Amino acid sequence: MKVYFNNSCNICRAEIDLYKKQNVEDIEWIDITNNKSAEIETQKNDKTLLRRLHIKDGEKIISGAEAFLLVWKKIPKYKFLYTFFKVPIIFTLFSYFYEIIAFFLYFKNKKQLSK
Repeated sequence: MKVYFNNSCNICRAEIDLYKKQNVEDIEWIDITNNKSAEIETQKNDKTLLRRLHIKDGEKIISGAEAFLLVWKKIPKYKFLYTFFKVPIIFTLFSYFYEIIAFFLYFKNKKQLSK
């Protein structure tokens, strides 16, 4: 599984660094900052990649709150988050909250776009 994240965003980097410390071999962490390969692999442009967390699992691309669920499911220390947030009503609330936060982080970080 490949996780595409924005390493130039302090908040994004801090959270991903917590996950990276768990050394899960099944996860490859990919910084999307000025990364044309990430755009090609995901078939997403830089704006779309910057807007949300993305995962490539096999040939499937998953983004947003659902992507976080998959990350948490793979990391034993954070599996409790997966268990809690996958409950339908909680997942719906989490998805809305995630989109609001992601929207503000996107505007905070969009200056890094090369276009």
